[in-house]
Amino acid sequence: MTESLTLPRRSLTSAPFLVAARGGVPARVPVWFMRQAGRSLPEYRALRAGTAMLAACFDPAMVTEVTLQPVRRHGVDAAILFSDIVVPLVAAGVDLDIVAGTGPVVAEPVRDRAAVDALPPLHAEQVAPVAEAVRLLTAELGETPLIGFAGAPFTLASYLVEGGPSRNHERTKALMYAEPDTWHALLDRLADIALGFLRAQVAAGVDALQLFDSWAGALSLRDYREFVLPHSTKVLSGLSDAGVPRIHFGVGTGHLLGAMREAGADVVGVDWRTPLDVAAAAVPGAPVQGNLDPATLFAGDEVIRREVGRIVAEGRSAAGHVFNLGHGVLPETDPDVITRTVAHAHSLPTGR
Repeated sequence: MTESLTLPRRSLTSAPFLVAARGGVPARVPVWFMRQAGRSLPEYRALRAGTAMLAACFDPAMVTEVTLQPVRRHGVDAAILFSDIVVPLVAAGVDLDIVAGTGPVVAEPVRDRAAVDALPPLHAEQVAPVAEAVRLLTAELGETPLIGFAGAPFTLASYLVEGGPSRNHERTKALMYAEPDTWHALLDRLADIALGFLRAQVAAGVDALQLFDSWAGALSLRDYREFVLPHSTKVLSGLSDAGVPRIHFGVGTGHLLGAMREAGADVVGVDWRTPLDVAAAAVPGAPVQGNLDPATLFAGDEVIRREVGRIVAEGRSAAGHVFNLGHGVLPETDPDVITRTVAHAHSLPTGR
């Protein structure tokens, strides 16, 4: 799937999020949260009532409203497109559903070369509703940047091979080790799908991109370099002409941060397990994103202020810092706490 990336873009050169993502010193500490649009917001739950997750992801009006909700409520410095990492798979024709309380469930798991070869490619028209949502959002967001995203090849493969979420990724790793040719063929196909989905979002007008490799932390550095890095590199290097910051994030990936940067990331996302000054040393010259433990938002304002201050101070050792959680907002989080957390981060100095 090929999309032109030559459309005129919004000029948001002073937006704090984009300044920090490009290694500059912004006017204030930029803040956005993974899963900031979602179940923590009563307005989201009201809007989504009676609408399945995947149906919502292909409804441009609903995507637009859900994406805007946390910007209105919390005053965050970036919006992230309301979607799901399996959306391009579903759009391409993979028989997959998101089951409440479980997650993505694949009707026919991909566990041999014939199944890999049968995976359909993604075409631009199949994600036209997502592109339309991006166009609607960029018209509404004013000076607030919009982040698009996709799932990285390894994380998409883990769902396809396991047939759903997995704690140990045993079938995934077994295929990877036992049938490396099949494995690389699978990830190459998924890299094409992820890249096509991201390029469609860029062509429609997003201002930044995040590649989620949610489960890459389950791998050793050696295995990551052999079995994953070439394919994540294909995605991120395929966006080198996009003119937007590329963020790469995974959970439990403290030991992989340098390799994730090598894949082509402009900004490296860091979960709460690795201090930002340690992460900055692992990715010299790269801005970092993170990394408040989402559970801290349940600990009271005094603890939150202390931890936000610590993280912002650690982030000053990096080439740039975007404040975020170390993973997504938990569904039971009080929205007012999120709003106060954003305001406190905004109150802190940005100088390095």
